[in-house]
Amino acid sequence: MVTIRFQLIGDVAVLCLPQALDGQKEEIARSLVSRNKSIRTVLNKTSKLEGERRVATFEVLAGGETLTLHREYGFTYRLDVANVFFNSRLGYERQRIAALVDAGERVLVPFCGVGPFAVPIAAKGAKVVALEKSREACRWLEENARRNKVKDNLMVVNSDALRTAKMLKPCFDRAVIPAPYGMDEILPVVCEVVRMGGWVHFYTFKKRNQIEGLKEEYRQLGLDVELCRRCGNVAPGVSRWAFDMVKVSGRDDSKHNQEADYGVRPDMLF
Repeated sequence: MVTIRFQLIGDVAVLCLPQALDGQKEEIARSLVSRNKSIRTVLNKTSKLEGERRVATFEVLAGGETLTLHREYGFTYRLDVANVFFNSRLGYERQRIAALVDAGERVLVPFCGVGPFAVPIAAKGAKVVALEKSREACRWLEENARRNKVKDNLMVVNSDALRTAKMLKPCFDRAVIPAPYGMDEILPVVCEVVRMGGWVHFYTFKKRNQIEGLKEEYRQLGLDVELCRRCGNVAPGVSRWAFDMVKVSGRDDSKHNQEADYGVRPDMLF
């Protein structure tokens, strides 16, 4: 008996079926739709995430409309599943981090996608700078900021997150980094623009036996690990891990930037 797992994004079900089930794909899709009336489209993931947009390729098994409205903890996100990245399995994490934020904080969210981390944080009254390399995702993020009435608290910057330290001033109270697989190099880059005593929430993909070594590596970067939790398996033996950390040493020019803007050039704004 094979258990079929899927990710539900709005009314779109995303499967990742093994080749052994190729002959049953359409039957599986029909069964999903008949059992769950909220599912309109069924997609089968046929590649890994690719390119700057971090989007996989899909085959349509049922329906066909990939434009959807995803609801999560009172927020709504409009997006096209076929053209932008979205992970509905991180809903709890997004709510957990937003609950830690105070009004008035300056928060940086690189790899922000269509806004699932940035929007709830902006709704808490924080001033959010959301970095995203994909222009398509930026377009949806702008719409979602308006849809959720947080436009005044959210600045969308269409840029590569690896340029963070070169284009932003070191004035942030908090950074939330849902890093893509293999992008651990972003952590020291973003840390440069977080003030001393500020928080860094970092997501990475590792095996359990690597965690203690990572904690020591983060201490060497000037970060105290306050919490480490596993938040989902992504491959055999590999999980996504969340680290909540406080910056205790390193560069700190925040005292010179209390009243300054973020340093974003107008041409970078979406």
